[in-house]
Amino acid sequence: MAAVDEASIRAQVLEWFHEAWDPDLSLVEWRTRLLESGWAVPSWSTEWFGKDLPAWTDRVAHSAIREAGGVALPLGTGAGLAAPTVYENGSDELKSRVLGPALTGDKTWCQLFSEPGAGSDLAGMKATATRDGDTWIVNGQKVWNTSADHADMAILVARTDWDEVKHAGITYFVIDMHQPGVEVRPIEQMNYHHSFMEVFLADAEVPHANVVGEVGGGWRVARATLAHERSYGASRSVKFAQGATGRIIDEAKVEFAEYNKTYEWYPQRQGRPDLLPGRVAAHNKTDDRVVRNEMMRLEGFRKANEWTALRAKTARALGRPPGSEGSIGKLATSEVARRSNALHTKIAGAHGMLKETDDPLGEVIAEVLVSTPAQSIAGGTDEIQHNIIGENILGLPKEPAADRGVPYREVGK
Repeated sequence: MAAVDEASIRAQVLEWFHEAWDPDLSLVEWRTRLLESGWAVPSWSTEWFGKDLPAWTDRVAHSAIREAGGVALPLGTGAGLAAPTVYENGSDELKSRVLGPALTGDKTWCQLFSEPGAGSDLAGMKATATRDGDTWIVNGQKVWNTSADHADMAILVARTDWDEVKHAGITYFVIDMHQPGVEVRPIEQMNYHHSFMEVFLADAEVPHANVVGEVGGGWRVARATLAHERSYGASRSVKFAQGATGRIIDEAKVEFAEYNKTYEWYPQRQGRPDLLPGRVAAHNKTDDRVVRNEMMRLEGFRKANEWTALRAKTARALGRPPGSEGSIGKLATSEVARRSNALHTKIAGAHGMLKETDDPLGEVIAEVLVSTPAQSIAGGTDEIQHNIIGENILGLPKEPAADRGVPYREVGK
């Protein structure tokens, strides 16, 4: 049996790529060819576009293709969250309909999980799905839905049984966003961006064949999606090989630019620690002992967080499923954002409140100061991450909860 190591995988991918690459194909045609080769998701089974190889081979294959001047899978919810969740939990019939278009980018996706009263406590959702023969009728409201305004499909969780305990009465669905009963409204943020939407569902229909996993088993499937989200995380960067040209590249650049519009403020959400040394020098703060001390503490903490992230990445490359270590990284990222925000405030002073100035970089700092609070909320609040770490890593007892062990009907309405 041939050795399975990074060098051999890379060589096999490049051998196939140089024979298959045709820059004049459309982007979807190229990705279809990539899927059929098995190198789009080599860690998946041969039955579903893969080669039964270790998890780390996905990263190696995509890297080799991009470095050779090609294009790999699309960014976003479709390939990053929906496809792996359906692959792991969906029926064969659902896989046959969903996986291909998600991985080629032919269909775009969004995530309908959080609600106005069920964000961090996602299992407290009130959106309902009621079965009517082979169709589920969905009613409710979802919120903080990135890119829902231009999504073709969505992954959705809804309550299907009020007589079960909170976590047991939930079912996971794939839903068509282009149908009557689905209304999308943008949310204006305090930094003036409109990245998130609220989605209103009024008698929207979902075929029973679009249930992912078991009816009532949606919480387990949703946790799988959230695990993928933490490992997929901030993967919003695509580098095109220098000199790469052709229809595929042109369409991929347009796709990437459109995708990234939603996230153009995300670097500011993370506090922009990279800007701090320049701001310290520009404001003549290099000899300020308080600023220097805070800079040192921030850099030490940030570097320790990088090492933690690398350990988690290594575990994933070895085939271990995403675990609670993602919560540590999430907490650390929030802390970096807060410390960076505080330092930018100390350096800029009252000028940090000015959104429109003669200093373009000063305007970026103003956006930082109103964007960083989102880092502690998005993707699971800091409080939720503390609970995950306490219960799953430290073995602490769960917090008392009035809704534990009783039918949700008694507490949820």
